Amino acid sequence: MDYVSTRGGAPPLAFDDAVLAGLAPDGGLYVPARWPRLSEDALRLLADLPYPALVARVMAAFAVPAVSEAELAEIARDAYRGFDHPDIAPLKPLGDDLYLLELFHGPTLAFKDYALQVLGRLFDRILGRRRRRITIVGATSGDTGSAAIEACRDRDAIDVFMLHPQGRVSEVQRRQMTTVDAANVQNIAIDGTFDDCQNLVKALFNDAPFRDRYRLGAVNSINWARIVAQVGYYVHAARLLAAPERRIAFAVPTGNFGNVFAGYVAWRLGMPVARLIVGSNRNDILTRFFASGRMEIGPVHPTLSPSMDIQVSSNFERLLFDLYDHDGAAVTALMAAFRDSGGFAVDSPRLKRARALFTAARFDDEETKAAMRHVYEATGELIDPHSAIGVAAARRVERSAGVPVVALATAHPAKFPDAVEAATGIRPALPPRLADLFDRPERFTRLPADLHAVERFIAGTLADRRIDG
Repeated sequence: MDYVSTRGGAPPLAFDDAVLAGLAPDGGLYVPARWPRLSEDALRLLADLPYPALVARVMAAFAVPAVSEAELAEIARDAYRGFDHPDIAPLKPLGDDLYLLELFHGPTLAFKDYALQVLGRLFDRILGRRRRRITIVGATSGDTGSAAIEACRDRDAIDVFMLHPQGRVSEVQRRQMTTVDAANVQNIAIDGTFDDCQNLVKALFNDAPFRDRYRLGAVNSINWARIVAQVGYYVHAARLLAAPERRIAFAVPTGNFGNVFAGYVAWRLGMPVARLIVGSNRNDILTRFFASGRMEIGPVHPTLSPSMDIQVSSNFERLLFDLYDHDGAAVTALMAAFRDSGGFAVDSPRLKRARALFTAARFDDEETKAAMRHVYEATGELIDPHSAIGVAAARRVERSAGVPVVALATAHPAKFPDAVEAATGIRPALPPRLADLFDRPERFTRLPADLHAVERFIAGTLADRRIDG
């Protein structure tokens, strides 16, 4: 299985090389050169697998021969051992053929754990073989940071530098990052938005001498392994609802398009995905695209769902690559137009292709609170504001008779206690293992949204490290 860049200017890589590379040297994102596909018989064989074995089987379609299925199974068993629900990703009915897939039973209470606990161990396996170190740089709008830090903390071959937007993540999200006492972890609070953080990370990768000197790697969903590890919970939910004999729709709250793109990969793999419903908050660049065919950046508005306060959805480039039939030059031109003018448009046939699978809906803060309140009053379940947008999107769009909809619950409600309490009157408590979170000392460095300032900080921190060993 070879991986190619969405911009067509980088040589193909094997799976393990693509995992370590993160962003392609031409600025593109790695995707499979061809989509693997499982037969219906192969899909039926997934029905009785334990969740870790299921994830390993799905990842094997994309990773073998660089990483064997046996290695992936060992990694996945270890990755999910500490999750606090026996089903790992339980599926709960909400009524009217609507289900909630709870993806917050990992160590940092967010869906990012389901991929990053795998990725941290995958890094260890690959780096151990090569006797190498890697410097992870990442940008987070809230949940990726803590999940990546938890997955990579105290690992001998990895240094972690995580950028978050100062004052634009919840206090729980921030403290889950900044209270980790690990010598290999550095938190950086950037004076700016998540898009500023994401642009800085991309600029670090595009500075070839710096990237090569410090052997940069990525844990954001620009890393292909992040996407493919998330495919597992789509397959898991579908099998619980009798796939492949039955078609399933998914409603996904998303800003960076990584989580919902994993659903697209599940569809490419052969899962009977009837619909992918994108839920947006006020930062609705994705909803506007699926309505008009035009991707146009706007100002970033702070909302009750800060992990979706994004106006540059970096993973959307992977979908564009498919819509343009793997024409890297065309994707390069579109992304250049987006960078230079703040927008681009696709033609009607390509928009029609996208709409055949995707639809989208937008919700402001008041609608988000109303969705949280409705779920609590109807079922007794507390959901966080991001998950509420997924549920609200599932209910707003037109649904096909007989097709169940799975809404992804992407974070534990206790990560956003103020928003949940404002909507329901109930203040959710953190799990016992995080009960002292607000008493732990914080460690972070505040920097401007300036590439040279970030590079100086990374270089100074790593001055006494051996990067070549």
